[in-house]
Amino acid sequence: MIKPIAATAAAILLSASPTVAQTIYPIDRAEILAGAHFDFKVEFPDRVDPAKLKVTVNGAEYSAAFGQSGSFVDREDGKDQSALILRNVALPKPGSVTVEVSDGTRSRSVVWTVYDTGPRKAKNVILFIGDGLSPAHRVAARILSKGIAEGKSRGKLAIDDMPHMALVATAGSDSIITDSANAASAYATGHKTAVNAMGVYADRTASAFDDPSVETITSVAKRRLGLAIGIVTNTEVEDATPAAMVAHTRRRAAYDEIVKQYFAAKPDVLMGGGSANFMPKAAAGSKRKDDIDYIARFRDAGYQVAMTKSEMDASAAKSDTRQLLGLFATGNMDGALDRKFLKGGGVKKFPDQPDLTEQVQAALNVLSRNEAGFFLMVESGMIDKYAHLLDMERAVYDTIMLDNAVRQTRDWARGRGDDTLILVLADHNHPNSLVGTINDDMSTTPNVPLRERVGTYDKAGFPNYPAPDAEGYPSRVDVSRRLAIFSASLPDHYETFRPKLDNPNEPSVKGDAPGTFKINEKYKDVAGAVLRLGNLPAMMGASVHSGEDVILTATGPGSDRVHGSMDNTDVFRIMADALGLAAAGK
Repeated sequence: MIKPIAATAAAILLSASPTVAQTIYPIDRAEILAGAHFDFKVEFPDRVDPAKLKVTVNGAEYSAAFGQSGSFVDREDGKDQSALILRNVALPKPGSVTVEVSDGTRSRSVVWTVYDTGPRKAKNVILFIGDGLSPAHRVAARILSKGIAEGKSRGKLAIDDMPHMALVATAGSDSIITDSANAASAYATGHKTAVNAMGVYADRTASAFDDPSVETITSVAKRRLGLAIGIVTNTEVEDATPAAMVAHTRRRAAYDEIVKQYFAAKPDVLMGGGSANFMPKAAAGSKRKDDIDYIARFRDAGYQVAMTKSEMDASAAKSDTRQLLGLFATGNMDGALDRKFLKGGGVKKFPDQPDLTEQVQAALNVLSRNEAGFFLMVESGMIDKYAHLLDMERAVYDTIMLDNAVRQTRDWARGRGDDTLILVLADHNHPNSLVGTINDDMSTTPNVPLRERVGTYDKAGFPNYPAPDAEGYPSRVDVSRRLAIFSASLPDHYETFRPKLDNPNEPSVKGDAPGTFKINEKYKDVAGAVLRLGNLPAMMGASVHSGEDVILTATGPGSDRVHGSMDNTDVFRIMADALGLAAAGK
C-alpha cells in the first residue's frame, strides 16, 4: 500500500512554511466540469477549534457556495487531526474558483477551473484503451499484421490511420510514474489521483472507501443524458482500468467492494473475466470473502448473463436485451496468441472465450438499442500483463486484436453517419523498445552466445514471420528471425530470447520472504538460457511501467480537440465536450 498522499502533502507543506498547513481536496489547479459532483475536504495536521475555522469560495462562505454545511471531524481516525468534509457538491457556473481556508493561525488557498461545454456533437463515445500499449507494440503489430518490404509498410493500423493525434502525459498526483488505476481514473473523471486509487483523491484516513470522491463520466453521462454505459475488457472486470469507469476507492485490489459498486452503478454492458469475485465463497473457483452471489443478483436485476461466447452471442442477438453481463473466465481472459494458436494459458479450462472483436460487436448491438446514445470503454488489457512478464509476442498479438476491434468499430460508425467519437490510447507506457531482430533457428541448440544472436542496424534486416491471416496474425512466432523487443526494467531472470510456446512467460516466482520475488528456475535449463541480473528491487518480480507520454489518436465528432501535447485529464474533457455534458440548460 502506498503512503497516503494527504499525509505526504501535509508533511511537505509543514516543512516548507509554518503558515501553510491544510490539505484541500480537490487539489490546486484541479479542473472541474460544471455540474459534476465531487466531495470537498480540508485536512488539518492537528486539532483545530471549529469556531475559528473560516472557509470561503470566491470570498463567499463555503456553505453558501456549495449549498450545504460540512461535517466537522474533531479527531479524524481517533488522532489529533481535524477535518472538514462535504459530500456530493457541485459548482454549476464556469470560471476560476479560489478556495481559502484558515484555522485562525494558518491558512491555505487553492485555485480551481470550472469549465462548461459546447452543445452536444456526438451521440456516442467509445474509448479504446490499450493497457500498457507502447510505441514498440504498435510498430511490431504493424510489421506482423501488414508486412514490410524494402523499408515500407504494406499497410496501416486502424489505430494509427486516424485524422487526429496527440501525445498525452500520464503522471499521477503522487508520482511521475502512474499505474492503471490512477491513469484510467484521470480519463474517467478529469482529476488527478495517486497510484492504486480511482475515482477519489487519496486522503490520509485508514479506510480505502471514505476518500473524497469525484464523479465519473459514466455517472455524469447516465445522470444528465440517460446514456447507456458499456465496459468491455479481456482482463478481470474488477481490474483497474475497467473498474475506474465506475469505482471510488484508493485500493484497486478491493475486488469484492468493486463488484458491489458495479452492481450499484449497473452499467448496461459489463464483459470480461473475473467471475471469481462474483460467485459466493462456497462456489468452486470463488475468491469472495462472503456468501453473496452477484451473478444471481445481476440476473435478478434483469441482466442477460453469459459465461461463454455462445451465450454472449445468443443474448446480444435478442432484440429485447438491454443489459448484458459477460464473465468468461474466473481470472483474466486469454490473449489472442493462446486462444487462436498455442492453446496455452487457461484456454483448456475456458475454451469458449470470445475475442475482443466479438465482445465489442455484442456490446455495440446491445448499447445501440438506447435511443439516447451510449458511452463505451473497451480495454485490450492483457497487453500490459504480458509486457510486465516480458512476453512480447503475446503483447503484440493482443495489440493486433485491439486494432481489429478499432477497425470494425470504425466501420460500424461510418455505417451510422459518423455520429460517434472514437478515441484510442494507452493508459501508461512500458519501457519497451524495438531494437532489431533475434537470429535463432529454434529447431537447433544455439551455438553462439545469447547476445550475439541479436541483429542491430543493417544486421537486423527484416523478420521472417509467415504472411498474416485475414485477421492479421502470422500463424507462427517461433521463426528464425524474430523481432527483438527489449525492456529497460528487469527482475532477475533467465533469458532465452525465445517465445514461450507452452504458457505465458513467468520470469520470477514468489520469494522466501513476504513481498519478495526470486528467479523462476523453470527456464534455467532451457537451451541457450542465460542468467540476467535485473535492475529492479527485490519486491518487484516483473517489468514496471515507465513515464513517457502515450499516443492518442481520434476520429469522429469532437476529435478536432485532439492535437499537440495534452494531459491525461484532458481526455475526460474531450469526451465531456463531445457529449455536451455541461452545455447550457443541462
